[in-house]
Order: sequence, then structure tokens, then C-alpha cells
Amino acid sequence: MTTSKIVVVTGAGAGLGRAMTVALSAAGHQVIAVGRTATTLDGTVAAASGPGEAHAVVADVTVPEAVDSLFAEVVRRWGRVDVLVNNAGVFGPTLPVDEVSVGEWGRVIDTNLTGSFLCAQAAFRVMKGQMPRGGRIINNGSISAHTPRPHTVAYAASKHAVTGLTKALALEGRAFDIAVGQIDIGNAATELTAGIAAGALQADGSVRAEPTIDAADVARLVVQTVALPVTVNVPFLTVMATGMPYLGRG
Repeated sequence: MTTSKIVVVTGAGAGLGRAMTVALSAAGHQVIAVGRTATTLDGTVAAASGPGEAHAVVADVTVPEAVDSLFAEVVRRWGRVDVLVNNAGVFGPTLPVDEVSVGEWGRVIDTNLTGSFLCAQAAFRVMKGQMPRGGRIINNGSISAHTPRPHTVAYAASKHAVTGLTKALALEGRAFDIAVGQIDIGNAATELTAGIAAGALQADGSVRAEPTIDAADVARLVVQTVALPVTVNVPFLTVMATGMPYLGRG
């Protein structure tokens, strides 16, 4: 029987975040769906059919005060935080490095890296002090945390940095029963990756369509990880389309 947990999912308004919220709710968990837009979060909550419940909370993960308010509200309403899924992210510009503006670079780093740090920091503060102590943090890395696509310098840099964040958090979390891991996802079919199925720029300069996987299959892996006790960690998990040109890319 599934033990219901309090799970915070960021970037839950669409795509992988929505799929994760729906799957976690179906597994019996109380899911706090976080995003910047109330209407998209309402769509996620409507798609979650239980037996767990999904609850929408509007917050911008790049704003420290908003993150602090988010976790304070979760503790006030549900008493604790068992799991944080750091899923909020943006792809950013697809341009040669010399054409990427500082503003575009900053938007990607702020969302993908700083947002993950702020949420993890707030989750740590809660998890260290709650009883029973501890919890789990799952960072959404990417295949680009290992190997970049052409013309994605900001996204690739942010996701490589998320890997360092994951390792540092996992190290510090040991003493407090906080398990921290990362799921590296390749070509899940979402709005963010819609162009990949039509044709993606390859390292040799060609443009080729790439296979994708159902976001629901990724969400199933998240559900399985959430079900583990905090004495078990999954530091890194890679899931991708079997035919994706990743192994041997370039």
C-alpha cells in the first residue's frame, strides 16, 4: 500500500510537470503543483484524478521571497514536505554562442539553476527540522547535463550546473536523511521539445527528426523513486527514447 506523501512539483503547469503531478496524484500522494500561471495550474489540477489530491500554488521559483512563501504555505497547510521535484525550467535561445545576449543567458540560469537552488534550500530547511526528519529532492537534469546540443550554450551550462548542485545537495543531505538525486530526460514529448520530432540540429550540421517518449513514462519513474524510503537514494537516472542519437552523439 502506498504511503501518502506531501510532494512539491515545480513547473507543474504543463509538460513533464503536469505529467508528474497527475501520476503522483494517481499514486495517492498530496501534490502541490507550483508554477507562475494560475490558469495552467488549474488545468493540471483538473487533470489529476486522485486518489491523492493536487493543489495549485502560484509562485515564481526565481524570486527568493516567493519560494520562502511557497514552502511556508506548504508547511502551514500540510504540515511537512516529504519530496521536492525541481522541474521548473526553460530551454532558452537556440543561437550560436556569440549571438546569445546576457539577458537571455541570465533568464535560463535564473530559472534552471538558481530556481532549483532556492527551492532545494527552502526544502532543506523544512526537512532538517520536521519529524520524522528528512525527505527527498529530485532535480530535473537533462541529457544536456551530459552532452549539449548545438547552439544551446545557456541551457547546457545550466544543466551541467544542476548536476553539480545535485552532488553537493546529496553530500550535505546525508547527515539529515535527505536523499537527493537527478533524473536526466531525453526527448520527452512536451511543448518544450515539440520541434525535435520535426527536425533537430545535429552536431554535423544536419537537421534530423528524433524519436520521443511519452511524458507519462517519465512520470512513472518519478513515482517509483518517490515511493522509496529516504534510506535509499537514486543519485542519477537517465531515461530517453531508445533511438535517440545521444550515445555517440557528435
